[in-house]
Amino acid sequence: MAQKPSIPKGTRDFFPAIMAKRNFIFDTIKSVFQLYGFQSIETPAMENLSTLMGKYGEEGDKLLFKILNSGDFASKVPDEMLQEKNSIKLTNKISEKGLRYDLTVPFARFVGQNRNELVFPFKRYQIQPVWRADRPQKGRYREFYQCDVDVVGSNSLLNEVELIQIVDEVYKRLNINVTLKINNRKILSGIAETIGEADRIIDITVAIDKLDKIGLEKVNQELELKGVSTAAIEKLQPILALSGSNSEKLDQIEKVICGSQVGSKGIEEMRCVFDYLAKLEIGVEVELDLTLARGLNYYTGAIFEVKANDVEIGSITGGGRYDDLTGIFGLPDVSGVGIPFGADRI
Repeated sequence: MAQKPSIPKGTRDFFPAIMAKRNFIFDTIKSVFQLYGFQSIETPAMENLSTLMGKYGEEGDKLLFKILNSGDFASKVPDEMLQEKNSIKLTNKISEKGLRYDLTVPFARFVGQNRNELVFPFKRYQIQPVWRADRPQKGRYREFYQCDVDVVGSNSLLNEVELIQIVDEVYKRLNINVTLKINNRKILSGIAETIGEADRIIDITVAIDKLDKIGLEKVNQELELKGVSTAAIEKLQPILALSGSNSEKLDQIEKVICGSQVGSKGIEEMRCVFDYLAKLEIGVEVELDLTLARGLNYYTGAIFEVKANDVEIGSITGGGRYDDLTGIFGLPDVSGVGIPFGADRI
């Protein structure tokens, strides 16, 4: 009996009618990127695990698809390691490569590797598939396309403003009603410092980034499980509940974290971005969301997230500023900022 053909969960075939719509989305996004002077590059589907591991936090590392070494890889594994049944140690022994989790880390590797052939600031866009060993659900796949736009080699906040203009133009052309939420990782660091948990900034940001998905009570439970003190969690509650206009939120949080130098710097950067935006004709609503954290470890400044207003599907675009990512690949002191559009969710 012939085997019934199938594809892995979280992947899809696309018929011509769907491809026509997908190509329209890709062409629209690409045309806006080119309008703002960004150039196209591509990177390999697989990267060395040394490039990928440790950039996405503990949870992100678990979602990396790892590729088995070629040849008789099992023959090089000691018997005691096989009997130990430690999957993490075993994987490190039999796998040296993985499918890319996003396009930002490979881009940072690309910049570090090809620094002598690039002119900075370097503005690039990249439209390619990425892979995550995630649980498939509505709007979430294991193979999906990202449409990334980044500029590296400049720490000017005008780059953040330009990315917001790009978001505005893309969704205007696609006729999708969206809200762009923005925060700053320095403000989050200031909050962690103020509540006495500066060394737990990663645990705090990973937890509060889930606020929309799991609610306040479960966020507090996760913080407690991570070892954040009860007193610190109590101090965090009014911060997570701040409301008002963007200016009012900044005024309120400034009073709370005024003793933190890094937090004050984040507030200053946000005021600057909003001042620039006030002078432009931006159609998209830009909202300061102090609970927006995005769990990726490499963000250091502004962080963005775009949500569709007319459908419940989570974020369809999200990114931020990263100051240290290229330094991991031998090119220190090169700041970058970027934002990927999730083509499949769009």
